Amino acid sequence: MDLGRFLRHVLFPDWWVLRAFPKTVLRKIEQAVRESERQHSGELRFVVEANFPMTDLIHGRSARDRAVELFSLLRVWDTEENSGVLIYVQLVDRRVEIVADRGITGKVDNAFWTGVCRAMESAFRDKRFDDGSLRAVREITTALAAHFPPGERNDNELPDAPVVY
Repeated sequence: MDLGRFLRHVLFPDWWVLRAFPKTVLRKIEQAVRESERQHSGELRFVVEANFPMTDLIHGRSARDRAVELFSLLRVWDTEENSGVLIYVQLVDRRVEIVADRGITGKVDNAFWTGVCRAMESAFRDKRFDDGSLRAVREITTALAAHFPPGERNDNELPDAPVVY
């Protein structure tokens, strides 16, 4: 276990997430997700977490591990076309992870997702949380629209509002 990482997570207040992502920014992200999903048949979930649960810290879990866990817990995998995407922001570790469902991974390569993550992290380093988040949603929208055009029934299968842990 990395003691420095452990202390950062323990000492980092939960409420700080609302400084980086105030309600106005969360509403913009929700609106961007809603508009995005009208352009394709994919489903986006946006999750922001200030610090890890204690058990995850003790076991040395990574942001990627947590993103995969939340992908399951939030049922992002449970879309009709296997076209769910989870954008996970881990504030204390300053990491962004994107988990795409199996219907997407065969059509959008890993380099794309990595590029979106690193661009978000870069914007976040400059305290541009809204800009980085909204740009990521736009880029993902373009990729999903190319491979998952909206059908006749473009049901909204998952909530559009960001989740804050």
